Amino acid sequence: MAHELQSRGKLRPVDLARGHGLSTQAVRNYEEAGILPAADRTAHGYRTYTPLHARALDAFLALLPGHGHRTATSVMRAVNEGATGEAFRLIDESHAQLLDDRRTLEAVEGALRDLGRPGAGVAAAPAVTSASAGRFVGPLARELGIRPATLRKWERAGLVRPSRDPLTGYRVYGEADVRDAKLAHQLRRGGYPLARIAPVIEQVRSAGGLEPLESTLRDWHDRLSARGRALLAGAAELEAYLRAREEQA
Repeated sequence: MAHELQSRGKLRPVDLARGHGLSTQAVRNYEEAGILPAADRTAHGYRTYTPLHARALDAFLALLPGHGHRTATSVMRAVNEGATGEAFRLIDESHAQLLDDRRTLEAVEGALRDLGRPGAGVAAAPAVTSASAGRFVGPLARELGIRPATLRKWERAGLVRPSRDPLTGYRVYGEADVRDAKLAHQLRRGGYPLARIAPVIEQVRSAGGLEPLESTLRDWHDRLSARGRALLAGAAELEAYLRAREEQA
């Protein structure tokens, strides 16, 4: 129904809303946020939209699954302001993030394969006796792009087990702790709750075999594939919107 709107003339807010399964207030909010071009007004002050607005809404809704609300909004705002270069940069960042997540998954799978080899195991992290033997919470948090409070929360959930510096009492993260923190960070970015991450990390620690992890890894693969396809779908609708803008201009 949304594409049928593109062959019509002037559209009321309710027409645009119904054609996309939205409320009229949502349409007005999208216009105010710069996601839609500014609407014309009637003599009585009522908004009137056009097929170009329908195209813009198609593009935004298609961008949402792959890019998320913030990036999708920024992309549409940039396009509507004529800053297509900025829009393309934002899209590139989403693709780069997806590629980075794919590489991380491959690295995790490689590590788990190593852990699953007969006779392999996870060596216990050596006791930390000085700050030089590990990292404090601040530097590790900055490396991961999270807050120190997040690492402390993960510690309470059992995801990381830092030692304490004997002189200062500060938390110190050894090599195994950093590995666990990085794995937890990637799984959190994939949408996993702490309760589901804890068993994965415990399996990595104990090297109890890959079989219990297969379901999590398949789900992770499926999520990445879904994001990749969503990025393609969003690109197709955005290209259609860009062409419509050029034709109108």
